[in-house]
Amino acid sequence: MNEHGCLRIEIFNDPFYQENGLLLWCDGDDEAWIIDPGLPPQAEQFVASIRERGLKPSAIVLTHCHPDHIAGVGPLKAEYSEIPIIAPRAEADLLTDAEANMSAALGVPIVAPPADRLIEPGETLELGRLVWQVLDVSGHSPGGLAFYSSEAGVVLGGDALFNGSIGRYDFPNSSREDLLENIRNQLLTLPDETVLYSGHGPISTIGHEREHNAVLRAELGE
Repeated sequence: MNEHGCLRIEIFNDPFYQENGLLLWCDGDDEAWIIDPGLPPQAEQFVASIRERGLKPSAIVLTHCHPDHIAGVGPLKAEYSEIPIIAPRAEADLLTDAEANMSAALGVPIVAPPADRLIEPGETLELGRLVWQVLDVSGHSPGGLAFYSSEAGVVLGGDALFNGSIGRYDFPNSSREDLLENIRNQLLTLPDETVLYSGHGPISTIGHEREHNAVLRAELGE
């Protein structure tokens, strides 16, 4: 478990794609978010931790709707039927269509229930005492979002920017131009000390990636 002021974050990593599912809550508050629940055993790990910590999940929040980030949505929605699924508006069809999210082509169709709430860049979400800004990090996927809390000093970046790399842009509906523009304008403009939680790989900071991410600097022509 990692601590950022009042914010608590627990990471669950699936053994196949090494995708990071995140459990977020504020110290002293039982409200929790489930972020990007992936392949087994993530759903079971979320449930076990929620029960152990006495938390009450209030939403399943998705940075984007590629199959490795939504595989656990169905099982968790079955466990917590009352909590909403919050997803990018531009990727609503990817949740429920295995052809659209590319999992059908891999021979293992993965779908999830439809979103209960669709969101766009510029909106805000609240978790306990924290307000999260919704940022546009599309490019890896057509409507990818990041969530930034200035008070906690944390950004949940999805698959846009990684520790030492960036998101793939060779998928259908990906865009290198959009991805680099959004990394430059939405993520690299955050304070250097902002802690970056990506969809894969270890945590980092915005300042570290700005200075030391060789892949990003090459793509930006620096």
